[in-house]
Amino acid sequence: MQLILDAFAPAFMQRALIGGLLAVVATSLVGTWVVLRGLSFLGDALAHGVIPGIALAVLWGFSPIIGALVAAAVMGGLVSVVTSRSGVREDTGIGLLFVGMLSLGIVIVSKARSFTTEVTALLFGDVLGVTRDDINGQLIGASIVVVATVVLYRPFLALTFNRMKARSLGMHPSAAHFALMVLLAISIVASFQAVGTLLVFGLLVGPPATASLLTRRVPLMMVVSMLCGALAVVAGLTISFHAGTAGGATMSGLSVAQFFVVLAAVEVVRAVRAHRHARIA
Repeated sequence: MQLILDAFAPAFMQRALIGGLLAVVATSLVGTWVVLRGLSFLGDALAHGVIPGIALAVLWGFSPIIGALVAAAVMGGLVSVVTSRSGVREDTGIGLLFVGMLSLGIVIVSKARSFTTEVTALLFGDVLGVTRDDINGQLIGASIVVVATVVLYRPFLALTFNRMKARSLGMHPSAAHFALMVLLAISIVASFQAVGTLLVFGLLVGPPATASLLTRRVPLMMVVSMLCGALAVVAGLTISFHAGTAGGATMSGLSVAQFFVVLAAVEVVRAVRAHRHARIA
């Protein structure tokens, strides 16, 4: 416990903790739908797809949030155009744009004077450099995600489990899917300062995937996901402070490691139960 208290004594570590926890709230809520719908590849691609927008925002001095949302909208539209016009599978179109947008982002960042510093912060985040303004921006983003998740819960749930039933009930699956993509972009933007655009995928998928091993109820899955993400943030920042490791990478890596630890524990429990049942039989 003393190690944790020592780690979060400095003000910059406290800001890093708040920023990391806000990132967890946003990514856990959206990530639950991403995991349930099998959209992990699209989520990863979108995390890379916002890089050109953020890079231009950094170079030209306007809000990274606006740049990222515009880039996400462009990528989403291009995925639809490539899929519908070229006849290729959706995953192929996503893969092509994934690499293309990432390359474009790096080319844009390469025009910056401090290329190494800019690209490192953009791709891997700078959790220890989170400011009050960053936290305010994250708070707004997380609040939007929370409110939209509550308001659009039924359309998202129907879209996840039965798209045709959703349409028969008078819902609009396409509009719900578009809304989810917007929330996905917002959650990525609200998290990239803490963990970077490359590592945000760990928080977006890791905790929700871990939660899916423990519960099948969607609201409970979201809560468990946030708890797992919060644990990864606290442990990651503590390790980063004492061991001198990269904060964003440590948090993201721990959120993925949790999945395999829980998976192993679940398999052990299943094996023990199966053995008991066999003995009883």
